[in-house]
Amino acid sequence: MIFRTATRSDLAAIIALLTDEETVLDPAAIEVDEAYATSFEAIDSDGRNELMVLDEGDGTVLGCLQLTYIPGLGRHGAERALIEAVRIRADRRGNGLGRELLVRAIDRARCRGCTLVQLTSNKRRAEAHRFYGSLGFARSHDGFKLPL
Repeated sequence: MIFRTATRSDLAAIIALLTDEETVLDPAAIEVDEAYATSFEAIDSDGRNELMVLDEGDGTVLGCLQLTYIPGLGRHGAERALIEAVRIRADRRGNGLGRELLVRAIDRARCRGCTLVQLTSNKRRAEAHRFYGSLGFARSHDGFKLPL
């Protein structure tokens, strides 16, 4: 497995992962419209954001996540990393790929000097919560969202 920064050619596969968690969608059937392309370019050009993929070794994207590095005054001015949009392809779950993806992302944040990694997860995803707990994440806060 190769853990690497996503490229523009990975975009359809990433969108397929994010579109439907329970089904394997063919990336060739995904329309990469201007909104997706613009968003990808914004992430790709921002030094505080990284879109990462887990590549089977032949260019097949099996997982993805976004790392955002947040500067702050808390923790004596240390950066923290926010992990979002974590997905493993539905037919490849349960084989340690999610653990590999998260461990590599955490290592990347640690190497950058982050002193904290945080993420949110939908309250209904009990299995995901157990998984994050097994990686050392603690349920320390309640999250809130306000759709705009």
